[in-house]
Amino acid sequence: MTQVLSDFVKALRAADVRVSTAESIEAAAAIEAVGFAERSLLKTALSQVLAKSADDKARFDDCFDRFFTTAELATLGADAAADDADEAGSDANEAGANEAGAGGSGGDGSGSGDGALVMLLEQGDTAGLQRRMAGAARNVQLQNIRLFTQRGMYMRRILEDMGIEAVDDLLHALVRADDDDPRAARLRELKARLVENVAELVDREMLLYTANAGTRLREEVLQKTPLARVEMRDFKVMHELVRKLAKRLVSLHARRRRVARRGRLDVRHTIRKNIEYDGLLFDTVWKRVRVDRPKVIAVCDVSGSVAQVARFLLLFLYSVNEVIPKVRSFAFSNHLGEITELFETRPVDEAVTTALNTWGMGATDYGGALAELERLTLEDIDHRTTVLILGDARSNYSDPGDRALRRIHERARRVLWLTPEPPALWNSGDSEMRKLGSCCDRVEPCRSLKHLERVISEIARTAI
Repeated sequence: MTQVLSDFVKALRAADVRVSTAESIEAAAAIEAVGFAERSLLKTALSQVLAKSADDKARFDDCFDRFFTTAELATLGADAAADDADEAGSDANEAGANEAGAGGSGGDGSGSGDGALVMLLEQGDTAGLQRRMAGAARNVQLQNIRLFTQRGMYMRRILEDMGIEAVDDLLHALVRADDDDPRAARLRELKARLVENVAELVDREMLLYTANAGTRLREEVLQKTPLARVEMRDFKVMHELVRKLAKRLVSLHARRRRVARRGRLDVRHTIRKNIEYDGLLFDTVWKRVRVDRPKVIAVCDVSGSVAQVARFLLLFLYSVNEVIPKVRSFAFSNHLGEITELFETRPVDEAVTTALNTWGMGATDYGGALAELERLTLEDIDHRTTVLILGDARSNYSDPGDRALRRIHERARRVLWLTPEPPALWNSGDSEMRKLGSCCDRVEPCRSLKHLERVISEIARTAI
């Protein structure tokens, strides 16, 4: 039962149904209560535990029908094993192998477990063959198949686990003895049907367990792709990926903040307060910790290739506003302007596009931009403020603005500089990363969504 449930949960996750560990435990309890005898009852019970939304219900129904059609015999086998019925099956297979050996076949692996496959084929025991095939699929972990190119490998492993070598040995012996042996022709046909059935099983399981493998593989690649190289056709996927990552960050850090807001149990004060109740803890006292919500000032260079990274940084910041609610945003190329109001009055995607179109048309002027940033924000910067600067530090051989940035750093909690360029290119050409980096707490290459997620997560942790 445990293996069947584990495989079913894996199939649900492949179909984009989110199943937690706790829900898997509840599903195991549901199966133990209703069993596998009534398919409709099992489907209803598992649906109540594993499918939460209307979309989940639809995906669950489709996945259940496909899983318990293709793997129903495997389920029955697991259920029989749970009831200690596997011993009877093993005895029957052993007896069949001995009987085949007594028949004088001479090359069928008599006396061994592999000879049982010859007996099952020649007797036409469809149920026995299906049970053996399902057991072999479990033994070779067919549920781990991910790519079409693995199809042949898993077919061969399943056939070998079933005992196909004994069939091949017997066929070889029969053909050597007599080319026209009708038993050999019959066995060759039965083997071909077995191979076809195994291929059908592998194909169906591959479709079941890799329902969205292509999408997930594409997302994994895009998470690691330098943002400056993301093509326009992938923008929709990237925006959806940013929302998924932001939702995960919100779920993680909002939960930690709720615990911190409640505080920790103050044992001494709790005992003292409950003395009048003879030590029974009617009232609890919590050590409440004042939570300083972080303030973030995001400054984005939106010229050239940096604009692409700025787009996704702003999307990230404003998608996690539940844990980072105080974000002031600025964009610049040759002039700096505040774009915070855009995100308060327009949808995030539209606000980002407007900011890039408005402020991203000129040559980069870091000196003027950082001086203007100091003028606009210095009075508001305090010990809770994180200044996040995104840019390549290429100042076109003009003033890099390091003096203004140093004064900002003196008042801020920390200053982080993110650059889309690898370290090998820092301080080359018109790059002023050495001067500007000395005014920051940390300088990091930030070229992909993975890097952005790590930086935003670190900032979010200051909210607890």
